[in-house]
Amino acid sequence: MLVDDDPDRCASIEASLRALGHEIVAMAPTDADLLTAVQRRQPDVILIDVDAPSRDTLESLRQVHRNLPRPIVLFAENCEPGTIRQAVRAGVTSYVVDGMSPERLKPIIDVAIARFEESEALKRELEDTKHKLADRRDVEKAKGLLMKRRGLDEETAYAQLRKLAMTRNLKMGDAARAIISAAELL
Repeated sequence: MLVDDDPDRCASIEASLRALGHEIVAMAPTDADLLTAVQRRQPDVILIDVDAPSRDTLESLRQVHRNLPRPIVLFAENCEPGTIRQAVRAGVTSYVVDGMSPERLKPIIDVAIARFEESEALKRELEDTKHKLADRRDVEKAKGLLMKRRGLDEETAYAQLRKLAMTRNLKMGDAARAIISAAELL
């Protein structure tokens, strides 16, 4: 998807991208509803060419990044560190200063895709780690409840929790949360 307010520049960029074998699935001005355009057209990469990203453009990119993450390359003339930080926080994968030249497009897009994939993998790993820690915390709490209410030792409490998980075809964390919920009701 190509986002640019200058039709002549947009046509030049489109020709360069097509020469590299890319298909342009959508073109939009910077004031367009980017989230809707991305939902409708499902581009693999978003390229934006602006002199300086406006607050509205950055907010649109933030919405896209939050709801439909994908690599975003922003070409701009503005090289202020604050603007670059805002763009990166909005989900921009690559912020390129001093315009777009056809010979630089392919490596820039390749780097943006690689950085995006790495970032997404780290996010998934972080979420997985958070989930595992929450499961571990809940298993410990459920064991403590079983030990206290039934007078069990730690091994026996764990064995009962594991048996509950297996008989109900639940993950240990889910079984632990069921015990915790039941204990809160009583």
